[in-house]
Amino acid sequence: MAALRRPCGRSWRALSAACSGAALTLRRQEGGVRNVVLNNPAKRNALSLSMLRALKEDLLHDVKSKELRVIVISGTRRKGSGRAEGPVFCSGHDLKELSTQDDVKHHAQVFEMCAEVMTLIQRLPVPVIAKVNGLATAAGCQLVASCDIAVASEKSRFATPGVNIGLFCSTPAVALGRSLPRKVALEMLFTGEPLSAHEALMHGLVSKVVPEDKLEEETSRISHKICQSSKSVLALGKATFYRQMAQDLDTAYKITSQVMVDNLTLRDGQEGIEAFIQKRKPVWSHSQDEKK
Repeated sequence: MAALRRPCGRSWRALSAACSGAALTLRRQEGGVRNVVLNNPAKRNALSLSMLRALKEDLLHDVKSKELRVIVISGTRRKGSGRAEGPVFCSGHDLKELSTQDDVKHHAQVFEMCAEVMTLIQRLPVPVIAKVNGLATAAGCQLVASCDIAVASEKSRFATPGVNIGLFCSTPAVALGRSLPRKVALEMLFTGEPLSAHEALMHGLVSKVVPEDKLEEETSRISHKICQSSKSVLALGKATFYRQMAQDLDTAYKITSQVMVDNLTLRDGQEGIEAFIQKRKPVWSHSQDEKK
């Protein structure tokens, strides 16, 4: 058990504590970066209700701490694959939970919890990165689209194939329709055919595509670059970005102009400008306090 929770002296948290490695998610935090791993390869890292609850808990854990600067979500490897992650990032909902064996109330709980997790990602005060190495389908594709940044290996693919089994991917369509051009999203939804990693990059579903052996390096590079900035400034900027995207142009500029003024009142807003003028590195407080 100790080996599962603290490999290499680092603190891992297993939400389903079991020596067999049955934990649905694993969480490790180091140097401001929290890695959250979907850890149910036997079910292709499906977003069961239990998995969604575990993911929510990992995202919210001590989220206001100044030590937390960025969250990275990935999927664990299948036994014997010999790879760090993959071949499936996340296959979407566990269809056994959506069979007629369960009642409508349970089905509603699954979709409500999924929507809660997806919207939570964009409301967190830190950037969330999807590190994708393999297939992301249905709600798994929704998860990628919901993250602030997505880095994918060249082997990754993205699909919303629910139409093929009589369950249209309506909730994944919410995130897809806000990440992709409408006609691209609808083609995915109507046909169930996957996008390659490079097609996903071309259409804006992912931020970057790299060779599989460079995925960890590139994700770490982006994460550590984010860690160099003020958490309070990033939190303000992230919240404002999503808020203004839902507005018309004039309203968006009105909102963001006021936020720029508010940003300048923050201790870190003034610290950054003073450091630039003085040609030194800023010393961030990461607090929401205003400059006195």
